[in-house]
Amino acid sequence: MACKCGDYYYTLNAKASFDRDLAKTRKFLLRNVSVIRMFTSGFFRSKWRSIAGKRRILSMDAREKSRSTILESSKDKRVPIFVMMPVDIFTLDASGCPRIRKLKALTVSLKALKLAGVHGIGVEVWWGIVERFSPFDYNWSLYEELFKLISDSGLKLHVALSFHSNIHSTHGKGGVSLPLWILEIGDVNKDIYYRDQQGFSNNDYLTLGVDHVPLLSGRTALQCYEDFMLSFVNKFESFIGTVVEEISIGLGPSGELRYPAHPFGDGRWKFPGIGEFQCYDKYMMEDLKMAACREGKPQWGDKGPQNAGCYNSLPSGVPFFEEGKESFLSDYGRFFLEWYSGRLICHADAILAKAAKILKKYQENEQTSVMLVAKIGGIYWWYQTLSHPAELTAGYYNTALRDGYDPVVSMQSVSKKRIVNLIGRNTTERLDKTGLWKIRSNCYNPQAEVAFGK
Repeated sequence: MACKCGDYYYTLNAKASFDRDLAKTRKFLLRNVSVIRMFTSGFFRSKWRSIAGKRRILSMDAREKSRSTILESSKDKRVPIFVMMPVDIFTLDASGCPRIRKLKALTVSLKALKLAGVHGIGVEVWWGIVERFSPFDYNWSLYEELFKLISDSGLKLHVALSFHSNIHSTHGKGGVSLPLWILEIGDVNKDIYYRDQQGFSNNDYLTLGVDHVPLLSGRTALQCYEDFMLSFVNKFESFIGTVVEEISIGLGPSGELRYPAHPFGDGRWKFPGIGEFQCYDKYMMEDLKMAACREGKPQWGDKGPQNAGCYNSLPSGVPFFEEGKESFLSDYGRFFLEWYSGRLICHADAILAKAAKILKKYQENEQTSVMLVAKIGGIYWWYQTLSHPAELTAGYYNTALRDGYDPVVSMQSVSKKRIVNLIGRNTTERLDKTGLWKIRSNCYNPQAEVAFGK
């Protein structure tokens, strides 16, 4: 289900492709897709340009010509509704092992949801639960029990493979950390996490700087993610494409493709602060230095922008986010933002390419086809400014002068032609009549042919 406070998902579906859409709105321009933006008025489009293997993102050519095809929708089309499993569904027993809370009550609730017409359940599959104690020690027993319970209730599954922690976002309702053996490595080397300019680290997600560095008991971060995905598919092969209709791949904090530029729960950031760049771990700084040398400007690799304010700054009075010689419009500003956003997209591209390869045999069979999903953060504040600073610090190089979501949608190099569907999900509870009617209007949107609800 979707409302204005929600974030949104893009789902990559290999079943079909169609011509590029054109829209005169400049909010988001996506290519080879027809999608709906369910949280603001209007809808958005994109142009497609493959950037696989490139470290720098090229600006979109606004003069490119394309044809437009808009999918027609019918009010008779049913929008499948999925209900998210509560964040506190799991608890730890006396031995520190996770278990399902209130199993009997959950069984009754699932049957009630089925009777109410709900199509399925969204479940987060946590790296920090399955591979909790030691490398390669995958314990799927909890999810075997849960998936069977959901399947026996006649419900379908949307699975989110979650490589992040939600400790800081659960507000005392319990939470799941990264695997304990990862935390032990982080206690010795905090540079496996993202760092801000002051050196504060965020252990909600591994820095993309270790994607290719074998620091995790002999493995790189990408190898850890790939091994986890392989283990999941091998364990639940009989469910995929039948009970499991969608698999979301975690790409960053809260599962979203972004940097932790706006950390909540530890007091550093409050809405509507612009946030801070998160590139000061050892491994990202080494990459920045190499990128600057390739550019012929080694001095640009010494540090990130020094005039970009702090977490709770507002855009006004922050030189980097205004117009000027040392702003985001300068040569240095463009270089840094292309590198910063480009590394994020390369990170997603690498993980999704591995996921697509693992799921290839299911995608090729119409009877077991499963959607592969990437989650994009809804960083909407300061959108009306020239620089869009909150988006820039999060890793989306999107400004009033540049489309930053073009390369995001085209990130999966293994798939040149994909339908990009939109799935809306509420981030806060809305139990009022206004929220309900907003959800209903989204489902009947003229472009809702590609809409799903959560």
